[in-house]
Amino acid sequence: MIPFRFLNLHDVFTSSQHGFRKFRSTITQLLESTNDWSLAIKDKKFVDIIYLDFAKAFDTVSHVKLIQKLGSYGLSGRLLAWIKAYLT
Repeated sequence: MIPFRFLNLHDVFTSSQHGFRKFRSTITQLLESTNDWSLAIKDKKFVDIIYLDFAKAFDTVSHVKLIQKLGSYGLSGRLLAWIKAYLT
């Protein structure tokens, strides 16, 4: 776990943050999300779900080439900047 002694976690993480918080794991996140999705479907609302798992996904990929390729596919602006920042 990352040491956050110098930070006030209430200022860093929102109440919906499940990783890196006591009693709020990926399991509790999945349970809460499943509940939210079930309620939305019950109320006949649309549900969009996006999964991002970047763990070790880019260790063997050239980051420069990946950013160029994403740009060539039309990705730009804040999303491309966010991915570039993540990779660096």
